[in-house]
Amino acid sequence: MKILNAEQIRTLDAHTIKNEPISSFDLMERASHAFVKWFTNCFDISHSISVFCGKGNNGGDGLAIARILSSKGYHLRVFVIEYTDKTSEDFAQNLKRIENHLQVQSIYESHTMPAFNAEQIIIDALLGSGLSRPVTGLLEEVIETINESPATVVSVDIASGLYVDKPNGKSDAIITPDYTVTFQLPKLAFMMPQNAAFTGDWRVVDIGLDTKFIEQTTTPYYFTDKSTAEALIKKRQKFSHKGTFGHGLILAGSYGKIGAAILSARACLRSGAGLLTVHLPECGYEIMQISLPEAMVSVDPHDKNITTLPDIDAYSAIGIGPGIGQEPLTVRVLDELLDKTEVPLVIDADALNILSKHPDLLDKLPPKTILSPHPKEFQRLAGDSANEFERLELARNFARKHNIIICLKGAYTAVVLANGDVHFNSTGNAGMATGGSGDVLTGILTAMLAQKYSPENAAILGVYQHGLAGDRAADKKTKTAMIASDIIENLGW
Repeated sequence: MKILNAEQIRTLDAHTIKNEPISSFDLMERASHAFVKWFTNCFDISHSISVFCGKGNNGGDGLAIARILSSKGYHLRVFVIEYTDKTSEDFAQNLKRIENHLQVQSIYESHTMPAFNAEQIIIDALLGSGLSRPVTGLLEEVIETINESPATVVSVDIASGLYVDKPNGKSDAIITPDYTVTFQLPKLAFMMPQNAAFTGDWRVVDIGLDTKFIEQTTTPYYFTDKSTAEALIKKRQKFSHKGTFGHGLILAGSYGKIGAAILSARACLRSGAGLLTVHLPECGYEIMQISLPEAMVSVDPHDKNITTLPDIDAYSAIGIGPGIGQEPLTVRVLDELLDKTEVPLVIDADALNILSKHPDLLDKLPPKTILSPHPKEFQRLAGDSANEFERLELARNFARKHNIIICLKGAYTAVVLANGDVHFNSTGNAGMATGGSGDVLTGILTAMLAQKYSPENAAILGVYQHGLAGDRAADKKTKTAMIASDIIENLGW
């Protein structure tokens, strides 16, 4: 699923209107019905609803939504904020149409706003995706009043005051909705941690915009949903054998961190690798053999750390990093691996920290190597950024510069490809913010590469599978109680 910028969204609307053909008013009606379909599935007619409308097309959506909800038996109040004398044509047409059904109240001063309780619902239709400057004056006061109310807030398309594809200022007035119902495609703003309070639980509803135009429109941003991920899955053939699905090597663990090696190894095998060897220090040998008899073990001569690179000729993919520490001899192992490997790599955890302390190693990264940093690890690798939009652009430039793939972990993990394209992930939850979750991802990614998925598809599908297993685990264990092992136990298609 593509993510378009504000200008592309406007062009898509205009193209649909011209080529379907359909009037802009009728397209607004279609969008409003799509919103109402979602709304009526979530809230019954026992709720009292207040719809706050601006005077542009988003306000027109709000008026149409109010009219449709009223026809379904909902009790509504409709308010138009009189912050300007100008109105859009579709707003004006909807205003005439709703006056036959509902009384519309004008708000000229914020102190005339009604009071709300926790049982009421506010529909925010003040401003839409065309916003280009911070909200001021009466609209700012209205937004602040809505945000202070205990009512449930649902934003139409995007929270009023929030930019679609650029960062807001820290003091900008923005609605903080409980829900956002967005039209046709997700917005880039929804993917940014700094906007969590301004999106709430967001949903996409189909309003019938031109699919061919969407397909032909270029964008570096994508959203990996279920259908996208499932289209990447390779079917297992009846006469396959363990060699068909590759032999992975994971270098992981040090004294006190053998658990990281076990988590990565178990995740790798649960994700479909045919064979797995784990190279780890001698102190982890018995632990690994007892914990995971399905894995083969390559034992380092050192008792506590990885100090020697094993023969790597037999492997179809290699993962390195979980729990290995940053001892000088371990640094040398990573350096030697980068010189010798001819198979795809996954680099995570301590191996990433080694790269950040030895930036000369970055130039040795084989093409399409997958790095899976969390935000702090990425900061150490690539430098500081002022906000998440800037960090994303930094990641795109970093990936292009080094011809690598970056899985920048977070609520919507951003898989940044070597060409700068970004695939945001739709699965996962806050329960995965637990020790070992990243080690699990390393194992999954290594398994994907071992099975001969392209590095791009391995990263996109592996991240999706990781989050999907986390969602299943949260359903069974709750987000608070789940641990990394629960993610592994819920892997699989």
